[in-house]
Amino acid sequence: MLIVSAPSGSGKSTIVNWLMREHPELRLYFSISCTSRAPRGTERNGVEYFFLTPEAFRQRIENNEFLEYEEVYDNRFYGTLKQQVENQREAGQNVVFDVDVKGGVNIKKYYGDDALSLFIQPPSVEELRHRLEGRGTDTPEAIAERLAKAEYEMTFAPLFDHVIVNDDLETAKQETLQVVKDFLG
Repeated sequence: MLIVSAPSGSGKSTIVNWLMREHPELRLYFSISCTSRAPRGTERNGVEYFFLTPEAFRQRIENNEFLEYEEVYDNRFYGTLKQQVENQREAGQNVVFDVDVKGGVNIKKYYGDDALSLFIQPPSVEELRHRLEGRGTDTPEAIAERLAKAEYEMTFAPLFDHVIVNDDLETAKQETLQVVKDFLG
């Protein structure tokens, strides 16, 4: 299993998507997480995420259905369903978790040496601001909230097996590929 965490805008999704697209020999498949936020852009239920209402998310928490979950922002939950992961493992897939830092730490604790945890770090908070503004998907208030969260999330980096600083995307991709290949053997 591969756990990848990073502050929003660090390049995590770009790197993971590249790895999965360009290196099918690694047999990497996303664990589809749940979220209580609304879909963005072309996101579809059951593809990028399972979209739940906050109430439905809380019910699944009460039913102990999550491997990990986090209330990342007020009333905005993200989580990984245990059954989804087990189904994928039984199918022989190398499961990729694209999760927030607390979720990444929790999954690593749960699976131990069966999982490799990677933290993708931006070169600086200022560069992160530039990337988030460049996306054009968030309000200035949302960007400020994400930047404050990013500074906090970066304190979790030492809890991961490897930290990859994404100051040059091609270098970060190659470094990630090598670490994953070494882990998978």
